[in-house]
Amino acid sequence: MPRAFTPKVITANALIEGDVIYLAADDSWTRDMCKAELITDEAHAQLRHLEAEQRASEAVGVYLADATPGTTGPEPTHFREDFRRTGPSNYFHGKQEEANHV
Repeated sequence: MPRAFTPKVITANALIEGDVIYLAADDSWTRDMCKAELITDEAHAQLRHLEAEQRASEAVGVYLADATPGTTGPEPTHFREDFRRTGPSNYFHGKQEEANHV
């Protein structure tokens, strides 16, 4: 028996900067997972994944990641995705540095 479909977000890495990015409902890429489109239908998820893979000039390593609805938007269900969304772990730069100066 196949496993039940769980909600997903489309994620990848930005081609130039390498940052983790997510596909929003308006077809833009965002660096904030909370702004990503939470996909609850398997057929729609496969279609969105195929569309995102065609945007090779913008993103690499496109895949579907498990997510769950949160109070401010999609939240990761796996530690790997939670780790990816926080940014590099070697020192504060990029979105980690910006968060320290708020």
